[in-house]
Amino acid sequence: MFETERLTIRRIGLEDAPFMLAILNDPGFLANIGDRGVRTVEEAEEYIRVRVLASYEAHGFGMFRVALKENDEPVGTVGFVRREGLDGPDLGFAFLAAHTGKGYGREASVALMAWARRELHIGRLLAITAPHNAASAALLLRLGFREEGRVTLPQHGGESRLFVEG
Repeated sequence: MFETERLTIRRIGLEDAPFMLAILNDPGFLANIGDRGVRTVEEAEEYIRVRVLASYEAHGFGMFRVALKENDEPVGTVGFVRREGLDGPDLGFAFLAAHTGKGYGREASVALMAWARRELHIGRLLAITAPHNAASAALLLRLGFREEGRVTLPQHGGESRLFVEG
């Protein structure tokens, strides 16, 4: 779909199932986002069909694969999710532990937000984090979000910190 200085960002496809299996079981994902119960490549393919591809179809957006431009190594995901209980798209990101702290989350998020405004005409964005996820909260603040408080969303499992862009 598009590139940044160091990254490529594109839709996730069934061929990305091994990568999705890795990210969904990364310790950071499990601790900060949750356990999706995906343990095999086949289950990752089903997750992509039901969660990712269905979101593209229903909303025109979803989570996207982030890879290093130099060698196409997948390092994380960034995208937008529509969640019951939120009145706008929710910016989300997750990176494999070996690729955190390198600025990829900020670089990918800035590019994705610009793309969404230009191509999808998305206005205000929201974001949620686990209450203890200081790294994601700090990134959201650097991206221009402000913390609005706490929210408990249906089907999300517990309280989250709510951030609003602007």
